Amino acid sequence: MDMYRYVVFDVETPNRYNNRMSAIGISVIEDGVIRDEYFSYVNPEADFDYFNTQLTGIDAATVRNAPTFPQLWNRIEPVMSSGILMAHNAVFDLGVLKKCLQDYEISWKESVRYCCTARIGRALLPDMKHRLNDLCSYYGICLDHHQADSDSHACAEIFLRYMQSGMRESDFIRTYRLA
Repeated sequence: MDMYRYVVFDVETPNRYNNRMSAIGISVIEDGVIRDEYFSYVNPEADFDYFNTQLTGIDAATVRNAPTFPQLWNRIEPVMSSGILMAHNAVFDLGVLKKCLQDYEISWKESVRYCCTARIGRALLPDMKHRLNDLCSYYGICLDHHQADSDSHACAEIFLRYMQSGMRESDFIRTYRLA
């Protein structure tokens, strides 16, 4: 079994543009164990759509005193730089991260290595649905869906189940261009 450090993250967004985040959850997997977890609301400095607020429960009042993305980035960048990024439907979360970095003119990396638990699930469990809540039901993992901390933790737990089944991690590592 390969042993990498994974930074599993999930973001919630305030509106349909998906270019800002209103919350982020991070779970760090090291040596096959969840070692650390982090959560923060984020002041997106943008308007909230009704749909997003209904989905996540996050509105302007929730994030009024939360850090903006640049303030938060100073805290989470060392963690985000410390391993292979992972998310469920990773291209969505990576896209939001990329847009936040670009909008705030924050330079980081040209590209990152990442894994997607939805993509892995389609390869390992081809006969089932691969939405986060379906996989959590299948594996008996608690989930408070569309809450960034719960979603990132559930994604990490799903990945650990995949590892226990004998999955070769290196077969699923991809590269995402940020610049």
